[in-house]
Amino acid sequence: MPKTKPKKTSRHPDPDPSQPLCEQTLVVGPASRDRSVKLPSGDIVPVPDTWELLPPGDAGVTRRVKAAGPTWTVKERKGRREFSQGLWADGAQIQQARASMEATRSTAQYAKAKAAAKVRRDEKQGEYVEDFQAAVVEFLAFDESYGSIAERLAQAVTEHATPVGSGTVARTQRIPIQQRAESAVIAWMRHQTTAYDDMSIARVKGERREVRRQLAAQSRRLLEKYRRGAPDAMAHCPLAKALRG
Repeated sequence: MPKTKPKKTSRHPDPDPSQPLCEQTLVVGPASRDRSVKLPSGDIVPVPDTWELLPPGDAGVTRRVKAAGPTWTVKERKGRREFSQGLWADGAQIQQARASMEATRSTAQYAKAKAAAKVRRDEKQGEYVEDFQAAVVEFLAFDESYGSIAERLAQAVTEHATPVGSGTVARTQRIPIQQRAESAVIAWMRHQTTAYDDMSIARVKGERREVRRQLAAQSRRLLEKYRRGAPDAMAHCPLAKALRG
């Protein structure tokens, strides 16, 4: 018998039909109609009249609103990722959460804790920057005659890739730091030592990926000259030119 593909299930559960929607905490999608949302089943339903939309961005208020009662979190899928568009909840519930959060933030204790947290984040970021730059140098593995070039390249890649919120591969925790360093170098070289940014790439599935693969191979060949310690590595070299920049 021919194999049948398993039926795709919704990422988020459907509401309990035995309970009113306004009494349930749900994850929903955006709808084109005003004050409406799309349930995981695809049905479009109106938002309760007394509810308001809390925009994303304030985690403290969001946590308090969720803890206070039913909410509908609006998530929109773009590619493989989901992005929050805020959450719907009772208007009084949102106002109370905002007032509570504002009162908490006005205390000296909160200010002290926030300052201490920033110090910890800065220290952690500083340590990561050092570790990442060391991983880049290790990946480059240039001949000692090009040691200064390796340090300059590692610094340039690190400064571009490690800032918090940069969205670069260096910020992901899904792959080892050694792999992050390698990917960051290849990405930096793609933009700084090739004509990638000015290329007109056909909108054909897989075409951009293939172009990137070819440019990555080109960058690896360039790096290999520095690893071998080739005397002419810097002659007419786009990497040397980019670092002089």
